[in-house]
Amino acid sequence: MSECKPKYKRILLKLGGESLAGPDGYGIGAQSLRDVASVIQAVRDCGVQMAVVIGAGNIWRGKNGIAEGMDRSTADHMGMLATVMNSLALHDALENMGVTTRVQTAIEMRAVAEPYIRLRAIRHLEKGRVVIMGAGTGNPYFTTDTAAALRAMEVDAEVLIKATKVDAVYDVDPQVHVDARKLERLTYLEALELRVGVMDATAISLCMDNNMPIIVINLWVPDTLLRVVRGESLGTLVSAG
Repeated sequence: MSECKPKYKRILLKLGGESLAGPDGYGIGAQSLRDVASVIQAVRDCGVQMAVVIGAGNIWRGKNGIAEGMDRSTADHMGMLATVMNSLALHDALENMGVTTRVQTAIEMRAVAEPYIRLRAIRHLEKGRVVIMGAGTGNPYFTTDTAAALRAMEVDAEVLIKATKVDAVYDVDPQVHVDARKLERLTYLEALELRVGVMDATAISLCMDNNMPIIVINLWVPDTLLRVVRGESLGTLVSAG
């Protein structure tokens, strides 16, 4: 491989829990873990400092519990614990590939992970370690999208990359509408007004207030994340303009 010259020194990667799912779309799949870990390893080997926030959709969706009458705080805390399970699984896969990794959690559980401490996380990143940040913000009523936006600001990431299963943001669902239009660039306000589903409104607003660019990409297209950190224009960029 040719010499890697990254555009970004430090990024935060937001993964949906579904990225780790098994063939049936649930749980944690061994092959999915290895695939995601390989993508992260390639970017880390390019010299990019990486923080990762992961969701829990492959294990638990709080909205499903709420729909069945569960208290919102309880459902959200269950989701936070599920993100820690995903974080530990990804940590193990990365360590097995020789990538030094740390898991930090917003809810203290010292027997299995470090508590999230901003300066400690930054120090890990400076040492070339991948830092996986579990348990969201530690508070109910906030999504892992919002946690990703918050952590990106806290660790001074240059960009927040949202990895999904689509290659970009579209004006309507491309799986339903054949005339869906790909949106290569959006302002924060356009993303909020169009309700394009990039991230939830709280996360986008937080990025807008702090001028944190968001890039939406398809994680599963080979080398897409690596090409983005090298500076190629792929996916959709959401920024101030």
